[in-house]
Amino acid sequence: MKADNFVDAAVAAYTVEHTTPPDDVLLSLAEETARLTGGDAVMQISPEQGTLLTMLVQISGARRAMEVGTFTGYSSICIARGLPEDGRLIACDVSEDWTSVARRYWEKAGVAHKIELRLGPAADTLRAMPEEASFDFAFIDADKRGYRAYYEEILARLVPGGVICVDNTLQSGAIVDPGAGGNVPVMRGFNDFVASDDRVTTALLPVADGLTLIRKI
Repeated sequence: MKADNFVDAAVAAYTVEHTTPPDDVLLSLAEETARLTGGDAVMQISPEQGTLLTMLVQISGARRAMEVGTFTGYSSICIARGLPEDGRLIACDVSEDWTSVARRYWEKAGVAHKIELRLGPAADTLRAMPEEASFDFAFIDADKRGYRAYYEEILARLVPGGVICVDNTLQSGAIVDPGAGGNVPVMRGFNDFVASDDRVTTALLPVADGLTLIRKI
């Protein structure tokens, strides 16, 4: 299994072709992100993940959401679009530069009124919030070594039945390679922890780079 091609290319293309595609706003954002960030554009979620996030928020009936790792705003637009008009998304990131792009596209997408950006280390932002069940939905897509801390802080503030989505949990397929380095050992430890956590039920989906759905019991 190649770490950079763990899903057959034809199957991956077929999946994208049979998923509701991004609109002009998201396409424009993806193009600008690639132009501005170069190789860092891989931090942006895939189009099929974006469609899935919107659908999950809608299906869950979420009204209050949390995002850790905003980058240029693609995932936050998808989440906000799934929320009702009076819904609220708190978006956490450390980059003023990249989130300035996000702010422009939130306006273009008509969802800026639903999103509150909080700049600074996400763990500090989360710990400063009241420890009460107030969020229905969360998305984690940031530095992998921080995943466990983000997970614990969000779970403490998630309503029973609330959902956390975690990105990059398959690490381009390298998650099953015992000799892989980089973020793989950290992510493998996180995956193992969540799979054995009796506070939640979980399903790891082979979508894009791996998307884990976690439901609080």
